Amino acid sequence: MAELDVLRNVYKSWRDLSMQLEDLIDLKELVRSENDGTLLKEIEDNSRELEKGLSAFENKVKLGSEHDKNDAIMSVHAGAGGTESCDWVQMLVRMYSRWAEDKGFEMEVVDVLEGDGVGIKSITMIIKGEYAYGLLQSEIGVHRLVRISPFDSNKRRHTSFSSVDIIPVLADDINIVIEDKDIKIDTYRSSGAGGQHVNKTDSAVRITHLLTGIVVQSQNDRSQTKNKATAMKLLKARLYELEQEKQRAACERHYNEKGAIEWGSQIRSYVFMPYQLVKDHRTGYETSRLDLIMDGGIDEFINAYLSWKLKKKK
Repeated sequence: MAELDVLRNVYKSWRDLSMQLEDLIDLKELVRSENDGTLLKEIEDNSRELEKGLSAFENKVKLGSEHDKNDAIMSVHAGAGGTESCDWVQMLVRMYSRWAEDKGFEMEVVDVLEGDGVGIKSITMIIKGEYAYGLLQSEIGVHRLVRISPFDSNKRRHTSFSSVDIIPVLADDINIVIEDKDIKIDTYRSSGAGGQHVNKTDSAVRITHLLTGIVVQSQNDRSQTKNKATAMKLLKARLYELEQEKQRAACERHYNEKGAIEWGSQIRSYVFMPYQLVKDHRTGYETSRLDLIMDGGIDEFINAYLSWKLKKKK
């Protein structure tokens, strides 16, 4: 039934786009026959809307892997750069939040470690929406920032790094068995803001998988039970991803692609100074529209990545 729903949505998208195209053709004929220039603005607006819809539909056609349509678990970590990198993580989180909001996706923070006075050291979020995982695969890797530091009184240029990792949220019925003897569960007080109740009870949960060393944690909810359920979902997803990687003889594919969070390992660079440029080093796609990108307008990078990935696969 879930697969049928996806197919129905794809068909509905194609049908709606076809109807939009027919309406545009009719408008064009109306302008031509009656020489009515007042409709040109409507044609331009509808053309842009159709182009946006076609781009989104094309991406869905490119996303055919098993878990592409799933929700996504996104983790962002500060790398080389100290305070600068923590601030950079916060900027990236804002960028992805704007992107998710524009898509109508829901973003839930399940764990966050604040920086020392500024920004975020690491954060884990669940992004809920159709094809969230498939679309966000383009973001896996190290993101490099070059700018005049707002924290440097001498106004020098600084380079910062943050890494992004994406794994799919998996259904509760996947065949991953987690034995009680193989995990260690710790509870602790939430470190984030959340009111007196959160800070005075051991509601946060950390689960360590003893066999693999994988550690997951959740502290967003006031209920320890809910935090434990979320942490178990994260652990199950990470174990499943690990097993998939083993089957492909690439157990650490994500981390090999990202490499160290430092010079020479970036997949994308964001240059604020001395010029403005965002460039993806895998696909070669670049743009100077820095403000648009930082406000969540990363669809062109996603489109370029999906086309590059498909071509590479072929």
